[in-house]
Amino acid sequence: MSENKINCALCGLAVEIDGFNVETTEGLKLFCCAGCLSVYRLFNGDKIQE
Repeated sequence: MSENKINCALCGLAVEIDGFNVETTEGLKLFCCAGCLSVYRLFNGDKIQE
């Protein structure tokens, strides 16, 4: 059985919880937790589409 695993855009761990995502100029980014999402927003605020 083959599973399509989605990895966190920041740390690379498996994304197991929905809701930690952001739309960027590069497309939708998915994150494994609020911490990774926050760090991404901190360092890449210029890429986030509001």
